[in-house]
Amino acid sequence: MPDASNSDASDAIAAALARLRGRRGPRPPWGPPGEHPFGRGGPHHGGNVHGGRGHHGHATGTPPWLAGVRGGGGPARLRLLEALASASTPLSVGEIAEAIGVDQPRASRLVQQGVELGLVQREADPDDARRTRVALTEQGAMIARRFRGERRDAVATALEGFTDAERAELARLLTKLSDAWPQD
Repeated sequence: MPDASNSDASDAIAAALARLRGRRGPRPPWGPPGEHPFGRGGPHHGGNVHGGRGHHGHATGTPPWLAGVRGGGGPARLRLLEALASASTPLSVGEIAEAIGVDQPRASRLVQQGVELGLVQREADPDDARRTRVALTEQGAMIARRFRGERRDAVATALEGFTDAERAELARLLTKLSDAWPQD
């Protein structure tokens, strides 16, 4: 059974990786999204690059943490759920856009899709009734917990060959990198 320090390092590494994944930064050298030399969005989106398996080794199709959810979930929708799960209070659409690395119109569309799927809900802003805030529904929170658990388990498995000192150093460096990553 992993001790608390290993668990803390795994959690910090998983959180830093999630933050990096949501950041917009310099565009890849091959042009805008969708014009990747491997085809539709990159080597992870087609053909048999994974031998019929998805990003995390699952058979292609619905990952286990999305079982029973209609509409599935793309990376941006998962980042939306992750951002809301990590926030201490409901977020505005602008705060969501910043947290997940998309522009405000895209964040607004993601929120609308999330509402339609029953994953998020809009609430009146307690400080300004003209504004709305966005919070997870029970179903959205459940999916975020499942996703976080699977990601944490994958990180823990990948770290099995690391010493405690190496885990702590990797967590520190990844956190430093994600904090310094360009926002635009």
